[in-house]
Amino acid sequence: MADETEIQAAAPAEAIPGAEPQGDRRGRGGRGRGGGGGNDRGGRGRDGNRGRRDDRNKGGEDQGEELIEKLVHINRVSKTVKGGKRFGFAALVVVGDGKGRAGFGHGKAREVPEAISKATAAAKKAMVRVPLREGRTLHHDGKGHFGAGRVTVRTAPPGTGIIAGGPMRAIFESLGVHDVVTKSVGTSNPYNMIRATFEALADQTSPKSVSQRRGKKIADLLGRGGASAPAAEAEAAAITE
Repeated sequence: MADETEIQAAAPAEAIPGAEPQGDRRGRGGRGRGGGGGNDRGGRGRDGNRGRRDDRNKGGEDQGEELIEKLVHINRVSKTVKGGKRFGFAALVVVGDGKGRAGFGHGKAREVPEAISKATAAAKKAMVRVPLREGRTLHHDGKGHFGAGRVTVRTAPPGTGIIAGGPMRAIFESLGVHDVVTKSVGTSNPYNMIRATFEALADQTSPKSVSQRRGKKIADLLGRGGASAPAAEAEAAAITE
């Protein structure tokens, strides 16, 4: 009996009936949970793609232009429910690039930062371009109204500054206007004032666009107001937009 026991202990694993080779056990373990191959494939799959998506998003944000954001108004509302009061916030934001593009938007949320971020995103999507004279003022006067709000915007000489208050000032600062005179009559609701102001800005046209539409020279359009031909030509040469 002792001799048979020593022979079975000394025999290799392959010789024992029903025994599995050690190489096969290591191979199945590697393909299972503890194997390195499965983890490597998983790292190259979901984790790797997630990292590349983050890199693309960061690159898009770095390449974006810097915008001027103005918080115009925050309104807090409350709703009475069974357990008490539930508060919400609405934000009104004006966004512009300081080079003739601006837009406004509003957002609602349970928290103020989230409402501001929603309003900012909506304002960026609704940006419009307004032609500016010499990059500092409007080309001509204009009027706009929305609801009970009526506004008047007028061009101004250099050094005048922004003669506007409240929401209208935020629009012209973000738009890049340095000299303008405005007047608001009627409602003081910031939503209506901003919509009326953007309606007045939407009617702004430049001599360049009018000359292209009518098939005439810019100097001919500027010289009709009694200005001399050399002065009209000099002014026309200075117009770039």
